[in-house]
Formats: sequence, structure tokens, C-alpha cells
Amino acid sequence: MGDSRRGQSSTPQSRKIMVIADPTRESAAALQYALSHAVLEQDELILVHVENNGGSWKNAFSSFLRLPSSSSSSSSSTSGSSAGANGNANIANTVQSLASEIGQGEGNFLEQMKRICEIAQPKVRVHTECITMDGIKATAILLHGDKLGVEVIIIGQRRTISSSLLGSRRPGGSLMGSKGVDTAEYLIENSKCTCVGVQKKGQNGGYVLNTKTHKNFWLLA
Repeated sequence: MGDSRRGQSSTPQSRKIMVIADPTRESAAALQYALSHAVLEQDELILVHVENNGGSWKNAFSSFLRLPSSSSSSSSSTSGSSAGANGNANIANTVQSLASEIGQGEGNFLEQMKRICEIAQPKVRVHTECITMDGIKATAILLHGDKLGVEVIIIGQRRTISSSLLGSRRPGGSLMGSKGVDTAEYLIENSKCTCVGVQKKGQNGGYVLNTKTHKNFWLLA
């Protein structure tokens, strides 16, 4: 009986984790956070891009995906274990070594992000999806997340003064007439599953995380 219980507890349940993949600095930060702090080896990682005619993505990724050295990563206090810190540092170093390839040649940024995931977390199942935005980006993400049955949504977040002071929370979740709605804030407040908004604080400053229950939580890199 004891062996049976021990076997059950030692098998973590697989989760579906969605990372919103865009050719932006914010999306790069979300991917870094997901690989080093959120995704476990039994999880399924889904990189979802919402089709939109954006600008050039090459410079954004090549200039931003420069991670802190392993010495700064070792100062993380989130796991409390040296093994966890070393694992995060190894992932950071892996992504850093691949960062120079982002934006080079004619490769698709989704495939480049997928390759980084597969090398940094080889046991994690990774696949990419493109969906068409029919109206509002946030609602398209929510509908697709519900369809896939994801447990966690991770999205890069750009924090402005107005959104910091006023937020983009609206009674009833209405997006009507809100041209400048913050997609991340809307997802955080209206997603049925856990949604994490990720902001990168410089190269060595770690992350600022936002969820429905935790605001401006500072996590060292």
C-alpha cells in the first residue's frame, strides 16, 4: 500500500502550457520565463501565434534574447534548492547560446522559438500553432485556450504608465471601444485558467509577474 501511494505521488500530472508567441521583446521574455521557471519535463508546451501584420521581428529577438550569465542566475531565491538554480542557469546558458541565431537568415521565428525550447527542455513536448485573429486578439486567445484545454497561459507584457495606474480591467470583461486595450491584462483578468503576464527587467533584473491574485511580483532571474 505504501509503495502504491509513493508511486502515485511521484508521477506529476502533465499540463498544457500556452506561450503567446510574437516577434517582440515581450514574447521573448515570456519564453525565457516559461523555459526556466514554469515548464516541467512532463508538460506540453504550445507556442501560439495570433496572425497579425506586424513589423520586423528580427531585431527585436536578436537584441533581446541576451540572458544574464549563470552567476546572476545563481542568485535566484525562488526554488530554494541549488539543483533548481543550476537547472535554470543551464537553461539560460542554452538559450543564450542560441540567441545569436534568432533573426539570422530567412527562418520562421516560430520554428526558431520551437528549436530553442527543444534544446533547452528536450523532454518537453513542443508544438506551434498559428490562429487567425477575428476581431480582438485577446478573445481569440481565450477561445483557442479553451479549445485546447490549457492550464496555464504565459504572455509577455508591456507595462505603460497608464496601465500601471489605471489598469485595463473592465466590468463584465467588455472590450468594446477599447482601442488600446492591454491584451495581457485582459487575459489575466478574464482567463478561466491561470494567466501569467511577464515583464523582463533588463538583462539582470529578473522578471515582474502579474496574475489575477498577484500583482507586480518580482522574481529574480
